Amino acid sequence: MENFDVLIIGSGMGGLVCADILGKEGFKVCVVEKNKQIGGSLQTYARDKVIFDSGVHYLGGLAKGQNLYQIFKYLGIMDKLKLQLQDVDAFDKILIEGDDNEYNMAQGYENFIDKLLVHFPDEEKALRTYCDKMKEICSKFPLYNLRSSSNMNEKSDVLEFDTKAYIDSITTNEKLRVVLAANNALYAGQPDKTPLYVHALILNSYIESSWKCIDGGSQIAKLLAHSIKENGGKIIRNCEVKKIAEEDGLAGYVELQDGSRMYAKYFISNMHPVKTFEITDTPLIKNAYRNRLKSLENSVSAFTINVVFKKESFKYFKHNYYCVTEQDVWTAANHTEENWPLGYAIFCAPSSRSEEYAEGLTILAYMHYSEVEVWKDTFNTTTNEHDRGETYNEFKKRKAEVLLDAVERKFPGLRDCIKTYYTATPLSYRDYIGNDDGSLYGIVKDYKHTLKTFISPRTKLPNLFLTGQNLNLHGILGASMSAIVTCCALLGNDDIVAKIRNA
Repeated sequence: MENFDVLIIGSGMGGLVCADILGKEGFKVCVVEKNKQIGGSLQTYARDKVIFDSGVHYLGGLAKGQNLYQIFKYLGIMDKLKLQLQDVDAFDKILIEGDDNEYNMAQGYENFIDKLLVHFPDEEKALRTYCDKMKEICSKFPLYNLRSSSNMNEKSDVLEFDTKAYIDSITTNEKLRVVLAANNALYAGQPDKTPLYVHALILNSYIESSWKCIDGGSQIAKLLAHSIKENGGKIIRNCEVKKIAEEDGLAGYVELQDGSRMYAKYFISNMHPVKTFEITDTPLIKNAYRNRLKSLENSVSAFTINVVFKKESFKYFKHNYYCVTEQDVWTAANHTEENWPLGYAIFCAPSSRSEEYAEGLTILAYMHYSEVEVWKDTFNTTTNEHDRGETYNEFKKRKAEVLLDAVERKFPGLRDCIKTYYTATPLSYRDYIGNDDGSLYGIVKDYKHTLKTFISPRTKLPNLFLTGQNLNLHGILGASMSAIVTCCALLGNDDIVAKIRNA
C-alpha cells in the first residue's frame, strides 16, 4: 500500500494549491477527487464545441506584483495562463431596470471614481470616501497583502461593519447606493449581514485589475495538476472518500467508496467543513462543534443558462453586466415564483477562435435549493445530465424562458442570436462542486458574528486540516489564500508567505 505524507480530499482550488505548495516543500502528496474532472469551480464543459465555465467568470489581482499574480508566479503557472485583460474603463457594467444608463465600474481607483462621476458629478466626496475605505480595509488583512502576521487585532477594527449600512452612510443618492451595491452577487450580499470586509476584499481585487481566462478557467487546474505531478505528487480521480478514521487521537486513514484504505501522515479536506466532519469518525470532534457548524447558513445557489450563439451573430464584450432593480438590489435572493428573477449577471467568455464575436454567454440568477429539492434523490455523476425526469426538464425550460425574457428586455434581439442553450440548477452545482445544497460561496459571513464564521484550518485531530472557500473567503483568490493559511498551519510557520511575496 502506497503511503503519502499528505492526502488531500477534493481537487478544488484550495486542495490543488495546498498540494502544489506542499509538493514544492518536499512532501509526497496525493489528491483524491470524486469527480471525473478536477478543479471544483474551475471545471469547464463544452456544449456544441463552445467552452463554458462552471464558476470562474473573471479574476482580479493578476497584474504584475498584485496578490494573485504573486501566488500564481510562485506556483509557476502565471506565465502559462491564457488571459485577457477586461475593459479598463468597465470591468463591470451596472444596469438598473427602468433606467437606460450603463454605469461603469472601472479598473484603477482614480479611473473608478472618474467613470462614476460622469453620472454622479456631485458625489466625488462620497466616491473618494468609499475608495479610501476599500483600501484601508484591505490594508488591515496581512495575508491579502502577502505579509506574515498572526495578530488578529490588526483586522479586528474593520470586521464589524455592515456593507449596506456603510454604503448608505456615505451618500444619500439612492442611485449611487444601488450602483455601488449592484454587483453583490459576487458574494451573495445580504442587508444587515454581509461584512464590509467581504465586499472590500473582493471589489478591490477587480478594481486593481480584472481578467478572464481565454478558453476557460480549467487551465488553472490543469497547470496546477501538472506542477503537482512534476513535484512527485499524485492525483486520483473518480475516487470518493467515504470515511476519515481516527486512530489514537490522529486521523489514521481514509476509507474509499470501494472499501479500500489510504494512509498518510497528514490529511487536508477541501470539502465543506460540515461534510468533512460528517464522515470523520471520532469522539474528539464534539457534537456541540459539529452542530454549531451545521447551524451556519450557506449562501444561496443559482440557476444558469449557457447560451451558444449562431456564428458571428453577437458581438463580444470585455466586461460583465449586473442587472438589478432599485428596490431589490440587496434582496434579489428573496424572490418568489411570481417575481423571479429580481436580478441577474451576464458573463461573456473569451475564445481563442474569435475576438470580435462571442461564441457563448452565461446568464446567472439566484435560485434556492428548495426550488429543486423535489429531485434531490437524483444525481449527476457524469458530464452529461442524467435524466432527472420530464418534470425537471419542464421546470428548467420554464425558468430559462422567464430569465431569457428578462434579459431580452435589456438586450433586444438577443434571442435571435441564440442557436441553443443549456441550463444548470442548484442540483448541478451540488453534484459537480460537492456540497449539499449547491451553495455558490459556502458559509455566509455575518458582521455581527465575525468570529463564528471564521473557521480555523486546524481540527481536534492534530493531523487533519481544512481548506477551501469556507475558511476565509471564496473565489480563486479567497481559496488560494485559504490554502496558504492551511499550509502555514501544517508546516508550523509562515515562511511560505515570504516565498510567495518574493517570487
